[in-house]
Amino acid sequence: MKTKFSFLMFLIFTVLLTACSGGNGDTAKTGNGGNTKVDDVIKMVWYPNESGESMKASREEIGRLISEATGKKVEHQLTTDYAIAIETMVNNNADLAFMGSQSYVEANKRNAAVQTIAVKSGKSGTLDDAKYYSWLAVNLDEQDKYKENGEFSLDKIANTRFSFVSNSSTSGFKVPSTNIIAHFSKQEKYADLTAEDLMEGGPLFSQVLFGNSHQGSAVNLLSGKADVAAFCDTCVKDYVEIAEGDENTAGAVYRVKDDAAEPFNTVTGKEFTLMSATPVLNEPFVVNMDTIGQEDFDKIQQLLTSDEFAKNEKIFAPKDSGQTALFSKEGEERLLAVEDKWYDPIRELSK
Repeated sequence: MKTKFSFLMFLIFTVLLTACSGGNGDTAKTGNGGNTKVDDVIKMVWYPNESGESMKASREEIGRLISEATGKKVEHQLTTDYAIAIETMVNNNADLAFMGSQSYVEANKRNAAVQTIAVKSGKSGTLDDAKYYSWLAVNLDEQDKYKENGEFSLDKIANTRFSFVSNSSTSGFKVPSTNIIAHFSKQEKYADLTAEDLMEGGPLFSQVLFGNSHQGSAVNLLSGKADVAAFCDTCVKDYVEIAEGDENTAGAVYRVKDDAAEPFNTVTGKEFTLMSATPVLNEPFVVNMDTIGQEDFDKIQQLLTSDEFAKNEKIFAPKDSGQTALFSKEGEERLLAVEDKWYDPIRELSK
């Protein structure tokens, strides 16, 4: 009888132990010190900038490679709003994302489990030149309105219709708004100017629009809805071509390609010029460690930073090849492992 009782207790203990450990599933440590079960699906969320049809081949190729590396199904979640993508990561509803620097900093602040995994290098193949550019642009035929003594002047953007990307965008809001506030706050009239003021319009702008993507902000300018617009170079690279001057410099002129895809298909041939071009740290791929687990993190990081990934033309399209991909390649560009602290300069913008 005693033996039967002991055996019964052993069975009960075994069942309870299995239940508490989540069965045979892997677990990931949570920010609260507990565990969450890692499932057999990797959910990847994409920003509006990369959710369009032109990026489909890159998205699918990345998903295919991650599936091969992990043995798991990859599901793509497309969005039309930055906030949705951020919330999805913060609330543990996605495992992986490609997001801007400011958005990553915001997400990490709200959920420490959101961490960097890789970032695109510069032409050198290192982090030394891993940057892109935040543009302030105006339509070419209106450029003289924004000049003083032959040079572009931020003073001239007062009382204009201004288009940002999203208030969670690094190059489409955080960087330009910081520069604008730094400039105008020196004037008594705008001494108390804040980022919230810029989001709402007055006292500086007559109207503020949000494109919800870099492409959308650019089209706001080119379609005449906005007088000045903020957007970045990499997100419009497949739609425009340099027409005059040096790339990423004030005064450079860009023209929308005749065969540009949506949403630029309605503004083909339009030209704009840059008031300014500010360098920004490249966007990271990020993971939610609460949902993905260390094993899959290691496999995905090894994949993303591999030579094979860097040579894949569906992801890194050679410059001047005419191909559309997530990244363009004209040097030794590749993905490199990167740690959270690399984005401390972006955090400093919020202080």
